[in-house]
Amino acid sequence: MPVDQSYVGRVYPPTPPYRVGREKIREFADAVGDPHPAYRDVAAARALGHDDVIAPPTFAIALTLPAGNQVVDDPDFGLDYSRVVHGDQRFVHHRPIRAGDLLQVVVAIESVRTIGGNDIVGTRADVSTVDGEDVATAHSTLVARGDA
Repeated sequence: MPVDQSYVGRVYPPTPPYRVGREKIREFADAVGDPHPAYRDVAAARALGHDDVIAPPTFAIALTLPAGNQVVDDPDFGLDYSRVVHGDQRFVHHRPIRAGDLLQVVVAIESVRTIGGNDIVGTRADVSTVDGEDVATAHSTLVARGDA
């Protein structure tokens, strides 16, 4: 069953708030092998003009990937996740993610097209504070391979 093209423009509810912790930032920086001191040391982050430690730019995936499950798990959309490969990912940062941030994510389906029997789905995940400050936007492309 192909994905439902009428879902373009659909916006899903905000995720529950996520409190960004220093330890989670450190763990993520360790996992991606980034030794930058601003990801671990408050003094180093403050020397760069930040109030607290900041997260590596790709830390946003820790919030946007689970938020994207709203699209994947929507049975009426018709995306067969067993056939999905991740086609593309990019982030636009409005400011660094900081320890102490209370963030939520709103996911929208931006595009749906079929090429060569494959469904190509473009999503946008807007990361903001619970107070409405824009923090980052993630753009993802999912490719659901066709049966051929």
